[in-house]
Amino acid sequence: MSTVHPPAPVRIGVLGCADIARRRMLPAFAAQPGARLAAVASRRVAGADALAHAYGCRAVHGYDTLLSSEEVDAVYIPLPASLHAHWAEAALRAGKHVLAEKPLADAPHEVDRLFRIAAERRLALMENVMFPHHGQHAAVQALVDDGAIGELRAFQAVFAVPALPHDNIRYRPELGGGALRDTGVYPVRAAVHFLGPALRVVGATVARGRGHRVDTAGAALLCTSGGVTAQLSFGLDHAYRGSYELWGSAGRITVERAFTPPADHAPLIRLEDAAGGRVVEVAPDDQVANAVRAFCDAARRRTAPSDAVREQTRLLDTIRRMQQASTGR
Repeated sequence: MSTVHPPAPVRIGVLGCADIARRRMLPAFAAQPGARLAAVASRRVAGADALAHAYGCRAVHGYDTLLSSEEVDAVYIPLPASLHAHWAEAALRAGKHVLAEKPLADAPHEVDRLFRIAAERRLALMENVMFPHHGQHAAVQALVDDGAIGELRAFQAVFAVPALPHDNIRYRPELGGGALRDTGVYPVRAAVHFLGPALRVVGATVARGRGHRVDTAGAALLCTSGGVTAQLSFGLDHAYRGSYELWGSAGRITVERAFTPPADHAPLIRLEDAAGGRVVEVAPDDQVANAVRAFCDAARRRTAPSDAVREQTRLLDTIRRMQQASTGR
């Protein structure tokens, strides 16, 4: 009788020792049977040593050194936003699968280039927007598909976080900071997730808070070809909120804690219709673990990147250009 062996784990190399890598992603990689942390690279040897020791992997001095390693199958990139596209391309050209923090790139032509390189080399390329991997959104989609709110008429989404320390990289324009790049990704991606491609940006505004060199708040109005509107808001100096609402001809669905729920959080989907209101309970889910699992599966199967990344990048770029045209900056 033949024995079926599990597939070999995807050997992960990490570029940098960013906070999100320490807090969320390295623990998730370590806990995922389909992944194995192989190396952590840093521009400073001491920075990688302690982190690598904690996870029983190798510390590497320099990102290029890690990319040249034959002991690494895939690379996770938690660097500042302005460096994502550069190192994603370098990793793909080195033959590595890539999981990069959001945004993958600023401009559509950069994403197109990365998609082309990934396709040519049959490599997985994934942007680490994790909320679509949470089960609550599939539950919402099932309600919509079953006609719980009738025909969809409008979508609203907001994601904003409290002010960060003034020296945080999100406030540094040279590192790709700003609310649009950081928190704006979430409502835009949610609109793409529920409304599909070919959304049109009807209007947008991006504001800069006092004393900041980057945008700290913004809003956009999008529209489908069928007239369904999407009102999106985002910010870096607000009371925390991450939610969305689907409003239909016969009711509406509201989801709070939509984008960053803890793994032990039991989501509540609020449904209001002609019969009144009710709450749909959803089991807790770990979107970080799910995202890591999805990336490992994509690497093993050499799956093509999601077109949602292309659409998201196009919309963010359009919002940015629209604001620049209206303000001259």
